[in-house]
Amino acid sequence: MKVAFLTLGCKVNFYETEAVWELMQKHGYERVDFKARSDVYIINTCTVTNNSDGKSRKMIREAISRNPEGIVVIMGCFSQLKAGQVLAIPGVKIVLGTKNRNLIPEYIAEYLKKKTILNKVELLESNLAFDDLSINAFAKHQRAFLKIQDGCNNFCSYCIIPYARGRVRSKQPKQVIKEAKTLVDNNFKEIILTGIHTGGYGVDLPNYRFVNLLQDLETIKGLERIRISSIETSELTEDVISVIAHSQKIVNHLHIPLQSGSDTILKAMNRKYDKQEYTRIISKLRAMIPNLAITTDVIVGFPGETESDFAEMVAFIREINFQELHVFPYSRREGTVAAAMPNQISGAIKKERVNILLKLSDELAKAYINTNINISLQVIPETYHDGYLHGHTANYIFVKFLGRSDQIGELVDIVITEESYPLSLAKVITGR
Repeated sequence: MKVAFLTLGCKVNFYETEAVWELMQKHGYERVDFKARSDVYIINTCTVTNNSDGKSRKMIREAISRNPEGIVVIMGCFSQLKAGQVLAIPGVKIVLGTKNRNLIPEYIAEYLKKKTILNKVELLESNLAFDDLSINAFAKHQRAFLKIQDGCNNFCSYCIIPYARGRVRSKQPKQVIKEAKTLVDNNFKEIILTGIHTGGYGVDLPNYRFVNLLQDLETIKGLERIRISSIETSELTEDVISVIAHSQKIVNHLHIPLQSGSDTILKAMNRKYDKQEYTRIISKLRAMIPNLAITTDVIVGFPGETESDFAEMVAFIREINFQELHVFPYSRREGTVAAAMPNQISGAIKKERVNILLKLSDELAKAYINTNINISLQVIPETYHDGYLHGHTANYIFVKFLGRSDQIGELVDIVITEESYPLSLAKVITGR
């Protein structure tokens, strides 16, 4: 039988899709493109915004239209929270949420036997176990995501994800190390540690925390790069910063969510820091880690965000001097505290502010790239087109340079010769 996948949303979803594919492969399935006719379609949904919900519904209907007789399986955050909406779409055969994805092959066998729609969505109890998912490789990628953690305990006022994912739970350390070694054995030189709240790894484990995991991963032979997908300021403790600073493998790039540059809005968001604390952590990191690139997330148009609050955010972003911004307009999510807040911001104002920050992000990115011109950097090429290799440096600058296709996946020494954001021109350092 043929199986096609579609993944919406975050890096965690991409990891989970890959893990489910490996399970399906063991059961004899052949993978085909999502746009092809398939016997089974598995869609990993997202619900982080209203647009995410709409896109999930749209892609479900597309799969059904390609093969009305196919087995359409829906999993992920949207189906966890809105199972009724998903089940109401004619043609959906199996629905589950954010647990028991390792049982999908068994669910398909059950459907084939019973020929009745299966609702496998379950409540996320507080003592929910970590899903038994792992990967040995990462199809069509040169960098592998490794999911180490799931769930979130923070309950930011705008966010629905703790309700869709449950509380923080961590993959057992031995399993993480085993999986990392397998990926290295399968020629992956860079591993991206990911989770819903990655730096919260270990809070549910006895006497083992994120810093211990970083130390253990450092010892894996053949692993050249460790990248942390995202980490909160509260998780950048003295010992974590020290391990990152002295590591030979953890890259000099961190993604540290800001969300707002206004203390008033940060408090309304139920974030666990203010600007002073954020600045303190960034200053400490930059003092200890040379040429550190810091990227961030910001939310524009949170309820009650005044022109003054927005101006304060712009000024603070310039002060921190990020490498790049991921900018999101606030999306009102039913079931969150922020959805009921007064002074909701109009779409027109949000759009205007998003555009201002996107222009600022381009400005910051170009400025950072210019500080790296003619400096020796390393890149792991990910793709090859028309004689050029493309890939990210350790500090997350996207570059292209003349090379050979057999260099994909290998560490290459380069220098950036000119800034041409978002893809900068580089050349190989010869004689190394």
